[in-house]
Amino acid sequence: MKIVVVGLGYVGLSNAVLLAQHNEVIGVDISQERVDSLNARHSPIIDTELSRYLSEKELNLSAITDLQAALVGADYVIVSTPTNYDEKTNCFDTSSVETVVSEVIKNEPKVCIVVKSTIPVGFIDDVRERLETDAVIFSPEFLREGRALHDNLYPSRIIVGEKSKRAEIFASLFVQGALKKDVDLLFTDAREAEAIKLFSNTFLAMRVAFFNELDSYALAGDMNSREIIDGVSLDPRIGDHYNNPSFGYGGYCLPKDTKQLLANYDAVPQNIIRAIVDANSTRKDFLAEAIIKKHPKTVGVYRLAMKAGSDNFRQSSIQGIMKRIKAKGIEVIVYEPELRKTDLFNSRVETDLSVFKEDADIILANRMVDDLQDVRIKVFTRDLFGKD
Repeated sequence: MKIVVVGLGYVGLSNAVLLAQHNEVIGVDISQERVDSLNARHSPIIDTELSRYLSEKELNLSAITDLQAALVGADYVIVSTPTNYDEKTNCFDTSSVETVVSEVIKNEPKVCIVVKSTIPVGFIDDVRERLETDAVIFSPEFLREGRALHDNLYPSRIIVGEKSKRAEIFASLFVQGALKKDVDLLFTDAREAEAIKLFSNTFLAMRVAFFNELDSYALAGDMNSREIIDGVSLDPRIGDHYNNPSFGYGGYCLPKDTKQLLANYDAVPQNIIRAIVDANSTRKDFLAEAIIKKHPKTVGVYRLAMKAGSDNFRQSSIQGIMKRIKAKGIEVIVYEPELRKTDLFNSRVETDLSVFKEDADIILANRMVDDLQDVRIKVFTRDLFGKD
C-alpha cells in the first residue's frame, strides 16, 4: 500500500512509523524543520520508541511539504492535523482537517481519507454531505504523549467508523504493524466512532477528577490521602491504576475532549459531564489557594510537561496553578531546559537547576523526581505513587 500521513505530530508520526514497516509511507507537514528531521531519521518529538524505530528499523518512510505531490498513487490518506478547542464557538477548530480533505478530494477523488484528528460527533456525516463525497471515514486514536508508538505497537483496540471492506483493510494495516497479538477490532458507524473517542477521554478525565477531589478532601481534613486511595483501590472493581493525584487533568486531549463532549450535550440533559469540566478548575483553585497561604515570595515551577518522557506542555495543569499564583502578585520562575526562551507568560525561565532551587521558596512539581530530592522540603507536589 501507499499511505500518505498529513500532520506529523504525536498521532501522525507514530502512525507513519508503524505503517512504514510494511508499506510505503509519505509524511506531509507544513513544517520544513519537521520534514527534514524525519527524513534524517530523527524524531521531532520526544518519544523513546519513535526515536529507536527511526534510527534502527528499516522503514519505507519519507516526508515532504507538498501534499499534492505526495498524493499521486495513494491508497489511503490519514489526516492527523490539530483540532484545538475554540472557547468562542464551543467546538473543535476543524478547519485544518477540512482544508486537507478538500485538497485530497480535488486531486485524488477516489482515495480513501481516514481522519485521525479528534472531531465533534457528527463531523464526518456533515463533511460528506457538504463536500458531496463518501471518501471520508473516521478512526479514533488512543495514544499517550511520549508513548505514542508504543501504544500503536500494543493497541488497546482498533476502531474504524465504517462497516466496509476498505475499513477492514485499513484496520488490518495497523494490526500488521503491531506487536500485540489478538487485537480487538470494532467497526461502527461514523457518529458512534466519534462518540467513542470523546466518551473514552471524558471517562479518564472523570477518574483523574475523582481522585483529585478525594485528595482535596484529605488535605482539607488533615488526613493521609494515600491511605484512603490505597483502601479505595483495593476494590477490584476500582483497581489501583490511574489513581495518582495531580494538579488537574491536562495535556492536549482531556481538557478539549471533555469540553467538546459537553458542547455535544447541548440538547441532552446531563450532570456528570459538566461536573467533570468544572472539577478541573475547582482543583486548581484549591491547590493555588493552599500554596498562596504559605506566603512564598517566589514560587518555582519544575518542568511544564504533564508526563515523563514527553516534551509537550500544551494545556498542562500546572500552567493553571501558575496563573492563579501570579494573579496574587507572587513571582513565578520556571525550570524548563527544553524551552528556548528566557521568558514564559511574563515569568523568568531558568535553565540552571541549582540557581532555580536556590531562588524558589516553594517548588511546584507535578511528579516528584530525583533532581528535587535534595530540596524536598521546598517541594509542593500531589504525587503519591510516582506513576500515571
